[in-house]
Amino acid sequence: MATEITIKHSQSGLIKTGVYGFSWTYLFFGPLVPLFRGEIGIGVLHWILTVLTAGLWWIAMVFMYNKQYMTRMLTAGWVLAGSESDNAAARAALGMTIS
Repeated sequence: MATEITIKHSQSGLIKTGVYGFSWTYLFFGPLVPLFRGEIGIGVLHWILTVLTAGLWWIAMVFMYNKQYMTRMLTAGWVLAGSESDNAAARAALGMTIS
């Protein structure tokens, strides 16, 4: 199931909630989710792949979308800003290592 984690932009200081794990939102709204989150290109790509795979892409993405979204956020300058135990759980779920 999806788990929420606070993330903070390292330069601007903006704070928002990120999620990782199974995406109920993607299950119900599919390729509209990236559009809701402001990722127009990703949303269009997801629509195309959903049509080309007769909906199989949609089903696969409910398990992968939140991890991919968080990965894009973290590589764009956002950092985990929850408690240390929450951050550790998020790092483990996202496959992150501290170097």
